[in-house]
Amino acid sequence: MASLMATDKSMSALAFAALALVVMSAFGVIHSSHSCRGLYAQLQDLEATQWYLQEDYSRLLLEQSTWASHHRVEKVAGRELGMLAPPALEMKVITQ
Repeated sequence: MASLMATDKSMSALAFAALALVVMSAFGVIHSSHSCRGLYAQLQDLEATQWYLQEDYSRLLLEQSTWASHHRVEKVAGRELGMLAPPALEMKVITQ
C-alpha cells in the first residue's frame, strides 16, 4: 500500500511538472507570436518609409538632371554671367 501511495505521489508530481511545462510553452508561443506581429508591423512601416524615400530620391534625380541640362547651363551662362561661345574662326582643334 505504501509503494502504491509513493507511485501516486510521483505520478502526481510528474503530471504537475508536465502541466507546468505545457503552460510555460504556451506562454512562450504567445510571447513569440506577439513579438513576431510587432516586428512585422515595424517592417511594414520601414518598407513604407523606404518607398517614400525612394520616391523623393527619384524626384530629386529628375530635378538635378533638369538643373544640370546643357541647354539650361548655356542659358544661365549667357544671361547671368555674360558668357558667349567663341566664334568659329577663333576656335582651334588640337589633334594628338
